[in-house]
Amino acid sequence: MNATTGRPGKPVHLAVYDTLADWETGHATAHLARAGHEIRTVGPTTAPLRSTGGLRIQPDLALDDLRPEDSALLILPGADLWDTGDSLAPFARTARAFLDAGVPVAAICGATAGLAREGLLDDRDHTSAVSFYLAATGYAGGGRYVEADAVTDGALVTAGPTEPVAFAREILRLLEVYEGEVLDAWYRLFHDSDAAAYAVLEKAGAL
Repeated sequence: MNATTGRPGKPVHLAVYDTLADWETGHATAHLARAGHEIRTVGPTTAPLRSTGGLRIQPDLALDDLRPEDSALLILPGADLWDTGDSLAPFARTARAFLDAGVPVAAICGATAGLAREGLLDDRDHTSAVSFYLAATGYAGGGRYVEADAVTDGALVTAGPTEPVAFAREILRLLEVYEGEVLDAWYRLFHDSDAAAYAVLEKAGAL
């Protein structure tokens, strides 16, 4: 769907939990919202939590109340908690339910390790921070690891922690917010500070 064609019917769900990495999903959620997508936060419960940057977040709904059929996309940001225990494993299991239902999932940074532990990267092309980070999870998908800024395989987007713009690019492409020349210009503007890309976006009504 193009950003100028109206408001999508289903919201995008952003997973939120203590220690989530604030910087990893901002480009994606901001530009999805500007394109008309409602962004709803989903936490372990509806209790307030704090991001790595100290932001207090009140989730819109609890994970137990999230159903794939009510969502356009589930975004899983990184967080220290992905690597310090299994408290976020329910989010990886929810990602499995989404993918099984054909609903897209986008995971960045530590969330990719959570998906690896859940077995969701064994048979899909993917990326992350570095290959040995995922290898440490003991997963069986090392042969499908791709050295790239972000990777989309079917309904799954993955990226490493230093690639929030590429992560957003793949999400915007997957949900057909921007396409072709406009998507390329969007990426060049926000990743490369290419001033020439601004005119393309302005002409397309994408700013």
